[in-house]
Amino acid sequence: MMQRQQTTTTESLAALIERELGQNVHLCYQCVKCTSGCPLADHFDLRPNQVMRCIQFDDERVLHSKTIWLCAACQTCTTRCPQGLDIAAIMDALRIESKRRGIPPALPEVDKFGTLFLRDVGLLGRLYEVGLMAGMNLWTGKPTKDLPMGLAMMKRGKLNLIPGVTRPPRRVKPVEAAPHRVAYYPGCSLHSSAAEYDHTMRLAARILGLDLVEPPGWVCCGSTPAHSCDRRLATVLPMRTLTTVERMGLDTLIAPCSSCFSRLKAAALAVAEDTNLAAQVEDEIGYAYQGRVTVQHAVDTLMNRVGTDRIAASVQRPLTGLKVACYYGCLVTRPGRVTGADHVEYPMQMDYLMRALGAEPVDWSYKTDCCGGALTLTQTPLALELTGKILRNARDCGADVVATVCPLCQMNLDARQSQIGLEFRLPALYATQLMVLAFGQGAAAAALSKNLVDPAPVLQSKNLSF
Repeated sequence: MMQRQQTTTTESLAALIERELGQNVHLCYQCVKCTSGCPLADHFDLRPNQVMRCIQFDDERVLHSKTIWLCAACQTCTTRCPQGLDIAAIMDALRIESKRRGIPPALPEVDKFGTLFLRDVGLLGRLYEVGLMAGMNLWTGKPTKDLPMGLAMMKRGKLNLIPGVTRPPRRVKPVEAAPHRVAYYPGCSLHSSAAEYDHTMRLAARILGLDLVEPPGWVCCGSTPAHSCDRRLATVLPMRTLTTVERMGLDTLIAPCSSCFSRLKAAALAVAEDTNLAAQVEDEIGYAYQGRVTVQHAVDTLMNRVGTDRIAASVQRPLTGLKVACYYGCLVTRPGRVTGADHVEYPMQMDYLMRALGAEPVDWSYKTDCCGGALTLTQTPLALELTGKILRNARDCGADVVATVCPLCQMNLDARQSQIGLEFRLPALYATQLMVLAFGQGAAAAALSKNLVDPAPVLQSKNLSF
């Protein structure tokens, strides 16, 4: 049991949280819903409700705890707090304050991951996945960690060995607005490890008459490392792209990556609510954002802007008999205040999409549970544990395949599946890959060869030979 430590600064931890986030931690009455829903609570030294109690009593041991470094930022605690406290953001603030005071991180590898990630983004504008993986493995003294997985991904053309460099444009050329023209933010992974997601997203959109316009010079959204290290940076990075889209004259920006979607939505909300932060962002970027751009996840765009009728009308090879577990992951719907999702805990948009393709979505328990995506390189055994639970539940509920809409989730579900020690293999495909198959484009167009768990046997067993 960690011993209580009294803070030595004049500002209390509660006051710090109030100043930084506008959150009154004294509203917490220890209902323990945050801890009950946390997928990693059993691995923490202080459980989420205990973290809140420590802040209330100004107990500095929380700044030394493993918990603030192990938090996967899945937003479950924030979503379920009856007092509306943003517990995930409070975890971030504690981590930042811990570093500010020079307290050694309880999990140095997590701190190093954030440092390397943001260094690459600062230098290149976007994440260099191969460099990040190699850098982490060298730093931890495990240079061959994930080597088989990396080689398999390289063989399938899923990793870019040479990094590119990008910068936001100084001048932005206006784009003529049209009913089905939207800005398209692929995010770093879709230009590398999730290339099949990008390819099938663009192809499906073209078939459906949706015109995707990629903003020039878009930069990384910062993902988890940014918001857990620097709130200003976590806002500036997404806003660079949002301001570009606004200057282009487009009213909608869609993001296929759930993490990118989450960060874009969170940044837009932050500048709308915090005038001081908005001023900092304007000073950094040199443009005052007017809030004229709506951020959508690609699934919502497909369902709300295109619609199931048009999707069903485009189906040439119905996925009849294929049982699909629709895996949304943490950030497509959570927290509802940011995402605007109607059904935060049990969403159905992707299920409706699968039905339109002729497939049968299964009812299951883990469709929004965390796969540990933020911890996949630093706490791999924990990510495997969480991912294993998801795959087992999908299989036990009768699924033939898992459909996902997030590159971080798909990496764990597909590329790491062989590391989990399962007695079965369950293909994990992007929802857009299944769309392309149903649209009659064939296995090559659906980029099925890029999946590490081969979906061909399952598809053939359902007489879905493409």
